Amino acid sequence: MSDATHDDRHWTPVVLPDLPPPAGAYSPGVRTANLMFVSGQVPRDPATRELVGTTIEEQTRATLANLERVLRTGGATLRDVVSVTVYLADENDWGAFDTVYRTVFSPPYPTRAVVGASLRGILVEISAIAALPG
Repeated sequence: MSDATHDDRHWTPVVLPDLPPPAGAYSPGVRTANLMFVSGQVPRDPATRELVGTTIEEQTRATLANLERVLRTGGATLRDVVSVTVYLADENDWGAFDTVYRTVFSPPYPTRAVVGASLRGILVEISAIAALPG
């Protein structure tokens, strides 16, 4: 393992100002060349870390808002997203999730994979890759 800083890496972390750092050893997002990678976002208030919502619809809206926050901080928007990975605690929530997802993304849609996962008390987690403008 190296003690090197990110200065010698070919990517830059996206740091969210005025918010606590992630609880784990990861960056909310990273920028490299013309791409931005956003770590899995969950339905937690970024300032308080409290869970937002109890239904798949509420948690999906909160998770997408967190995804959008990281994208904006890194210089991208939801329109720049080219690929999304969605983790659902219950695969049967796919339809309700997709209904909310369609209120945020529009055709042509990014590529997407949806998988069932054990999410330790939350209903949805979303990660994404965006093409950076210009």
